[in-house]
Amino acid sequence: MKNNTCKIFSILLFSSLMAPLCMAENWPRFRGANGQGISNQSAPIEWNQNKNIKWRSELPGPGSSSPVIFGNKIFVTCFSGVSTGDQDTSKLVRYVLCLDKDKGTVLWKDELKSNQREDPYSGFLVEHGYASNTPLVAKGKLFVYLGKSGIHCYDLNGKKLWEKNLGTGSTRRKWGSAASPVIYKNTLIVSAAEEALALYGLNPETGEQKWKSQADSLEMAYATPIFMNIKPDRDDLILPVPGELWGMNPETGKLRWFVKTNITGNVSPSPVLGNQAVYIFGGYPSLRRCAIKVDGLKGDLGEEATLWEDKQSSYVPTPVYINGRLYWASDTGYACCADAKSGKMLFRERLDARGKGSRGKPFYAGAVYADGKIYAVSRWGGTFVFNADKEFKLLAHNKISTDDSQFHGTPALSDGKIFLRSDKYLYCISE
Repeated sequence: MKNNTCKIFSILLFSSLMAPLCMAENWPRFRGANGQGISNQSAPIEWNQNKNIKWRSELPGPGSSSPVIFGNKIFVTCFSGVSTGDQDTSKLVRYVLCLDKDKGTVLWKDELKSNQREDPYSGFLVEHGYASNTPLVAKGKLFVYLGKSGIHCYDLNGKKLWEKNLGTGSTRRKWGSAASPVIYKNTLIVSAAEEALALYGLNPETGEQKWKSQADSLEMAYATPIFMNIKPDRDDLILPVPGELWGMNPETGKLRWFVKTNITGNVSPSPVLGNQAVYIFGGYPSLRRCAIKVDGLKGDLGEEATLWEDKQSSYVPTPVYINGRLYWASDTGYACCADAKSGKMLFRERLDARGKGSRGKPFYAGAVYADGKIYAVSRWGGTFVFNADKEFKLLAHNKISTDDSQFHGTPALSDGKIFLRSDKYLYCISE
């Protein structure tokens, strides 16, 4: 079988580089091209409040979503109007912002009052809030999913084109929405697992429903899906759910294959691809990570599809696959590297990020890669830069001491710059 596993990632990355009249490196969705967290360019290694910060733009509220970039525009979401413990969320407001990539000035902003009864701002919902789904830029449009308040479509100048409600329910734990929208050809795909126990396929031009796949096992499935090239004329939508990994037809929503896993409880990290395998992390209360070989085309792929499994994993942060290795910063504060072929841990080193992280877990954002380096953003303790190699070497520990808020969002990388959001500011980090 030819090595087609990462073909779709390569195609997406190549097309973003070769887009006519556009030299910018786009970062159009959660964790960039196909959600893999990889930039093809270099990025700054060191920064602080006095060094390598090109601009800082104040945000109207906190959020765990990541910034996305297309051309000279950055898009990010925030929320305000609630305090920890609030049962009444009637004053909740979400914000969709577009900023100039070079200057950090706000080009346009939309304020959206909650049009549904939201879950109380308590429990695990406080860990991430009401602006957790990263926007998507595709087909000249911006797509923003806001859980119970639906999905909203804008043109890139801020004109609202359409909106659609995808469900107003809550799962038992009332942890709120997290997964981000993705697109495959002419199908916009949204995981409304929390609101409707369903995945939706929509027409991106109108919001009209093309398909809906509903399943009870979507409860506690918070991961953003990715796409995997299975053979020359076929790509599958890849989604981990508690106890299983799914491969679906992205144009119809029908399940093509599945693999049973020991990652149970809930699944938050997104899958990553490499060497004809899918790597999935997560689980609760017992963490797991495993490698799944996808060379079957339909049905139950069986136990033999699981290449390896290990307990050293991550609860929320998504890993990066690069050069045959997996890298991640665990929720509990360790920089980790494992051999992707065998699953063997190559290093696990404590990072000084404990600070005052909620529930004692200092990392929430996923790791990203640029030019031989891994970037891991902690909630309170700064950003750690370490080498993408078999042996651990900390290259920099960067803190912005003038910002005492949390950093939840995975950074975006574009044109040699890092775009990093906290609960107070959006930063452009550039040498």
